[in-house]
Amino acid sequence: MKKILILVVGLLICNNIFAEEPHGKKVNLDFKVGLNIGGTSPIPLPAEIREIKGFKPNFNGSLETDVNFRLDKNGRWELGTGLRFEKKSMTTDARVKDYSMEIIGKGGEKMAGRWTGDVNTYYSAYNLTLPILGSYKACRNFKVQFGPYISYLFNQEFSGDVSNGYLRQGNPTGEKVVFEGDAKGPYNFSNNLYNFQYGLMAGVNWEFAKHFIVSGHLSWGLRNVFQDDFKTITFNMYPIYFNLGVGYRLFSEKEKKH
Repeated sequence: MKKILILVVGLLICNNIFAEEPHGKKVNLDFKVGLNIGGTSPIPLPAEIREIKGFKPNFNGSLETDVNFRLDKNGRWELGTGLRFEKKSMTTDARVKDYSMEIIGKGGEKMAGRWTGDVNTYYSAYNLTLPILGSYKACRNFKVQFGPYISYLFNQEFSGDVSNGYLRQGNPTGEKVVFEGDAKGPYNFSNNLYNFQYGLMAGVNWEFAKHFIVSGHLSWGLRNVFQDDFKTITFNMYPIYFNLGVGYRLFSEKEKKH
């Protein structure tokens, strides 16, 4: 109850500040640099994945320019778009059972079937992302945003290797091929990825000082990263990343009209 009262009081203060101070430009232009944290994952985790032994989000930088148009005379509502150049990548290590897989065998031949053991995966993609975000200003320098986005992906990679286990070729009862010690079976599904992705984005923007902003946005992909005709991976995987950014606003909301 106390937290709710604090939130209500905070919103009332924001409303008063918003009403008392003059409004900024009809169009704002932001330039940002940021960092993506997240991964490409099935939701929920399938039964074949028994344990996540390790996860590394890697360094995923972003460069972004945004333009925001004021929609009403009070400046509460805005519509924004822009262009973001970003990298999304991850490295994972998992223990699996009866996991559908196609690998390069010890003699260089391709082998497909059901894998039980360790799977190391590396995913990476460069993205050109176009968001279309509606914004509501709770305060004159603080706004929440939500909307769809589309991305063009290039230089993609989905690869890795299997180890410390065995492959049942063809089906769960097929011929058993064991990988022990330092033996590994590499795989590469980079040519089976879609070049376009779409999803939803939600977050906040805060102008903490004149012209300077911080932002946080969660992007949730709604399209499986693998093409429809790719059947080796039997479950869908979606990119889910949080972007933390800092930037410069060309036209500051804190500027006063003369």
